[in-house]
Amino acid sequence: METADRLVPCAAGMRPYAVEFVARITARHRIPLDWSVASLRVVDHVIDGLRKGGDAERGRTVLAGLGAYVGEVLVRRAGAVWVDLDAGQRAWAGQPVGVRMPDGRVWNPLGKVRNRFESGGPEDSLQTFYLTLHGRARRTAA
Repeated sequence: METADRLVPCAAGMRPYAVEFVARITARHRIPLDWSVASLRVVDHVIDGLRKGGDAERGRTVLAGLGAYVGEVLVRRAGAVWVDLDAGQRAWAGQPVGVRMPDGRVWNPLGKVRNRFESGGPEDSLQTFYLTLHGRARRTAA
């Protein structure tokens, strides 16, 4: 079984990893992933489809890519930055990377995708995760 360390790169490589994943999946399946908060609803639906397929092992690479995508949406829309997790954080998150929000909180988007896959419940929606996320950069009216 592959570990998360083998599926995803270090923090510095996460943006290119996410961009390459989106290029590949949108070309093959025409899934509308445009880095918007609204597209996180699409991610929820893709994960639900993977759950119905029932092949978790085959879906591991797609889940890792979707986790990278969710993290990159946090980077682009909420002011987060990719970070390499220390040993304690890795043990807690089960992932080598996460995102640090402007207020300093560290979140685990790859783990959130895995949770959505495992539970399938609305409480694990990625769009809801973003909309209720603490520590986002606030947008000011110009």
